[in-house]
Amino acid sequence: MLKFLLTSNGFYTGAIKNQFLKLIDGKLGELKIAIITTASPQKENNKFAQKAKEDFRAMGFKNINFIDLEFDNPDSLLQKDVIYINGGNPFNLLFHTKQSGADKILRNLNSKNVVVVGVSAGAVLLGPNIKVVHFFTPQMNTIYTTDFSALKLTDKLVFPHYDREDLFKDNTAKTIEDRLKEFENLEKCEVTRLKDDEYISRDK
Repeated sequence: MLKFLLTSNGFYTGAIKNQFLKLIDGKLGELKIAIITTASPQKENNKFAQKAKEDFRAMGFKNINFIDLEFDNPDSLLQKDVIYINGGNPFNLLFHTKQSGADKILRNLNSKNVVVVGVSAGAVLLGPNIKVVHFFTPQMNTIYTTDFSALKLTDKLVFPHYDREDLFKDNTAKTIEDRLKEFENLEKCEVTRLKDDEYISRDK
């Protein structure tokens, strides 16, 4: 079973870094890292992608590459030991993950000793669907996709940045929690709230 770490902000705290390192087998300097940058318009120049690279280096990893599923061959993911899916626009990320065939590759990694880190949009991507994103921020769907089914590598429907009311302002003055309850009632589902300093981990 695939090992994964779901976060809102990547390696935001020492506790999150330590949990990630617990998932790792082998010598850090020999392992191959892919940072998927597809969700951000700035791609590898996105400040959070760059910070992730710095964090990996600080932990002792040396072989770190950026991969953009919109333009790069996703087959390179087959050679990686850690796949870090950076945040940004979940609609674009989901579309290009499917369009490139990376969704099938990621599902097939289930039987291999690979760690996948899903950050913000990347965390939502690994779940059953991204309907909660459409509910909260439909304006982000600039590619007008209607297929919200995601990778289903976890059954957890994650809502990242749960403690960031500033990111999800609502003109009706409803809180994030108010709107999440509306969504859960509407979709008959349960959403996992994920604050910026929290994580969800699965080891084997």
